[in-house]
Amino acid sequence: MDEREKKVYEFLDKIHIEYEKHEHPAVFTCDEADMYTSGLKGIHTKNLFLRNKKGSKHYLVVMKEDKTLNVKEFGEKISEKNLSFASPERMMKYLNVTPGSVSLFGVINDIENNVKVYIDEDIMNEEFINSHPNVNTATLVYKVEDMVKFLNESGNDYEIILLS
Repeated sequence: MDEREKKVYEFLDKIHIEYEKHEHPAVFTCDEADMYTSGLKGIHTKNLFLRNKKGSKHYLVVMKEDKTLNVKEFGEKISEKNLSFASPERMMKYLNVTPGSVSLFGVINDIENNVKVYIDEDIMNEEFINSHPNVNTATLVYKVEDMVKFLNESGNDYEIILLS
């Protein structure tokens, strides 16, 4: 088992969050993931890692997989101009993940709490959520209320925001 994945399970066990683990071949897009996870209960998500123009601020956006993020509009909502997708090198530096493995759980590797998390408000209406455990060869199903518990324990700032 990958050390990044192991760290997720240890963190979740430590804060008493129950989850179901579903292993599958490596996936790099939501469409690929759906081939293996479409029957799982809960909301499937898309996780986008963004940065500001100077590279001094980083944002993780967690939204329903069927939504499309207008990055410019999102930037206006959070009073940030010129947002762009962060490079794989920045993903590794701040979340210790590679493309295709980005998920909410990456913030446990953000020791200095540099990444602010934005959660799509629509997710809060669901009972369960699905996330990769920092690798793209498994998906965890857990309660949305436990997602909030995880965020509170992570130490990262987060905000629930309506994404159109």
